[in-house]
Amino acid sequence: MEKTIKPSSGWLMLIVMFLMIAGGIYLIVETYFLIGAILLGLAFIVILPGFIAVEPNSSRVLNLFGTYIGTVKESGFFYINPFYSRKKVSQRAVTLDVPTIKVNDKQGNPIMIGAVVMYRVKDTYKAAFDVENYPEFVKIQSEAAIRKLAGHYSYDNIEDESASVTLRTNSDEVNHQLVEEISERLQIAGIEIIEARINNLAYATEIAQAMLQRQQATAIVAARSKIVEGAVGMVEMALEQLSRKQIIDLDEEKKAAMVSNLLVVLCGDRNAQPVVNTGTLHQ
Repeated sequence: MEKTIKPSSGWLMLIVMFLMIAGGIYLIVETYFLIGAILLGLAFIVILPGFIAVEPNSSRVLNLFGTYIGTVKESGFFYINPFYSRKKVSQRAVTLDVPTIKVNDKQGNPIMIGAVVMYRVKDTYKAAFDVENYPEFVKIQSEAAIRKLAGHYSYDNIEDESASVTLRTNSDEVNHQLVEEISERLQIAGIEIIEARINNLAYATEIAQAMLQRQQATAIVAARSKIVEGAVGMVEMALEQLSRKQIIDLDEEKKAAMVSNLLVVLCGDRNAQPVVNTGTLHQ
């Protein structure tokens, strides 16, 4: 379990080291070569390795002959036991661009999906000792989480009309689920997920063209249905206005012809060509 410690200031030991160096040089000059050499050796071999500088949002995990001593999280210049081994663990936020991978969605369709994951180290002990290489661990587990997530949802509602959440249309819900999935996998490494979101989503190349045509056909059918619905309403309104204002008296045959002509004009995908009738209504 992580244990935070605060070592003594390094500035005091720096002064002591300079004094030892000065004393050693003085003794060497005064012909006490052996004693001066010992003082200089102690200053450089024993004292010097104990100095550490910790940057903001960084830490040092200290270890003594296989025993965890603690973690230095406070930034500054410190002096520690020179026999401590130290491992630098950054606590800055890191953005991981998970490469786009090919997976199958809930319907079995091959899709290309990629994500961006923002994380930082929360527990330095777990990051340093519970996993071998935590950045690589985060990358592999993020890819595994994306594969699992994609298998739980359909790409869209074209094949799964009953789906309430899909990868393409419900990004907020999917991203939230992705954060939970990755966080659960990275608890062992003491990693906190700040944000995770899908940044690349598409059908795989082998079915992309077919799915595009299917989407276009679905969109055309939906548009045509809307056009027909509006056209029927307009025809109904036209017949009602003509009947109420008694502009012209139409029998059932003439009404059928008028409805047919109006529907052709309103539902056609080309501009209508007007035809001027210079005779009677019966010609």
